[in-house]
Amino acid sequence: MATYQGEQYVERQLRSILDELGPGDEVIVVDDCSRDRTPDVVESLCDARIAVSRNPVNRREVHSFGRAIELARGDIIFLADQDDVWLPGRAQLMTTRLKESGADLITSNFEWMDASEQPLDVAFDGVSSANSKRHLNNIVDIFVGKTNYFGCAMAFRRELVPLITPIPSYVESHDLWIALAANLVGSNLHIDDKTLRKRRHDSNTTSTVSGRPLVRKLCSRWIFVRSLIDLSIRRRRLAL
Repeated sequence: MATYQGEQYVERQLRSILDELGPGDEVIVVDDCSRDRTPDVVESLCDARIAVSRNPVNRREVHSFGRAIELARGDIIFLADQDDVWLPGRAQLMTTRLKESGADLITSNFEWMDASEQPLDVAFDGVSSANSKRHLNNIVDIFVGKTNYFGCAMAFRRELVPLITPIPSYVESHDLWIALAANLVGSNLHIDDKTLRKRRHDSNTTSTVSGRPLVRKLCSRWIFVRSLIDLSIRRRRLAL
């Protein structure tokens, strides 16, 4: 989990996560120089499974998630936003499906809610189980900016970590970087199940490539091409 100015919702999210975990699991929280009480709220839970790391300077969420992944020790790593709520059974369902499939990455769907946890009707693509192995199509969807992949809905095997970390500083979305990597190596699983409730509020309005100015769209396409090249080079190096 990467946190920043999240004191309002982070306790609710962490409690929903901790309810899903066993005594041998861990929660890695990387705080990105929050000026509010976020780290204090996290530490006030007094749960030995939670480890907090604080960035010395503000590096934004992509760096923070990359750092959290590097610190994680588990065989299966879940990503979590600071303001969502996990649904009961999420961890067991996704862990089981991931192990049964043999894939490196699993991505689920989710429900949207507002700041007060009331349901929201938000138009987005999500993932479809029918498209799990259509790796080229999934890569094209990432390129054109379809909103399929959200990091908060992902879990992956440790075997994927050497490919995805460190996340380059030019990457604007860790979600898409990880999804691109898994599809590039042909080890990707979608499930239709909704495993969490994603909170939308004033501080986290999700943007998509289609809603950006032309310059930002072109920049995102260039980042995609550069990411694809860099991941391909890493893949070859790891194979050697």
